[in-house]
Amino acid sequence: MNRKGENREMVKKHKKLGTFLYHFTAVLLGSVMIYPLLWLIASSFKDNSEIFVNAFSLIPEKWAIAENYQSGWNGVGGVSFGKFIFNTLTVTVIGIVGCVITSLLAAYAFSRIHFKGSKFWFICVMITMMIPNQVMVVPQYIIFKKLGLIDTLASLIAPWFFGGAFFIFLMMQFFRGIPKEMDEAAEIDGCNKMQTLLHILIPMVSPAVVTASIFSFYWIWQDFFQPLIFMTDPDKYTVSLGLKLFLDPESASNYGGMFAMSFVSLIPVIVFFICFQKYLVEGMATSGLKG
Repeated sequence: MNRKGENREMVKKHKKLGTFLYHFTAVLLGSVMIYPLLWLIASSFKDNSEIFVNAFSLIPEKWAIAENYQSGWNGVGGVSFGKFIFNTLTVTVIGIVGCVITSLLAAYAFSRIHFKGSKFWFICVMITMMIPNQVMVVPQYIIFKKLGLIDTLASLIAPWFFGGAFFIFLMMQFFRGIPKEMDEAAEIDGCNKMQTLLHILIPMVSPAVVTASIFSFYWIWQDFFQPLIFMTDPDKYTVSLGLKLFLDPESASNYGGMFAMSFVSLIPVIVFFICFQKYLVEGMATSGLKG
């Protein structure tokens, strides 16, 4: 009995030690990952002359919160930062709606409707996942130039509006996990294919829809390359390009304002993630219902 009691005590000690090491490692790694964000926030509170002189300290010696956020919000060249946020929200919202709807329709067609050449076209869609976005910019620029869309928000919306191979593949895995008897039952009840999709299938693949919305939101919101190529008018810049304007190699750069507006631009991303993180985990951890 004594030996059994000693073994139990040893097991308890090992469990406590394992729990301590687990939480210690998690806190350590979490601190390393969150430090850049804390540094960004702290830098937005510092005076310009102090940001890089006292870079390792998160506590400012001279507070300049009002100056940094006011100068940052006023923007550059007569264009306020609020205009950059408005442009980004416009592109992001319309881009998400188009991307999710078109990806959903394509995934439904590939997974539930049998048509000639469906496998070939699905392979073509999957191949596009291996093509870098930078390669597509040249033909996109030529097309937009001929259509007169250069330097318009439409040129930023169009590449996202017509779906994405990753989202199509993700939604297809959910559709394939739903028994096709559901479609047949809905057809017997008098539903056409669109009604079946809207009333039966979409509620079942909602985790995939939310996951696609989250990813597309992040990708569109932080996109820098396409606005850099397609936009020339500062009044139509997005947040990513607007932040670049605070850096002037020929004169003094407003680092305080840039860091302040960088934090402001992160607030929608953080709020969006907090609100929908459970759907993101569910959408990535599962692959649909199993029949």
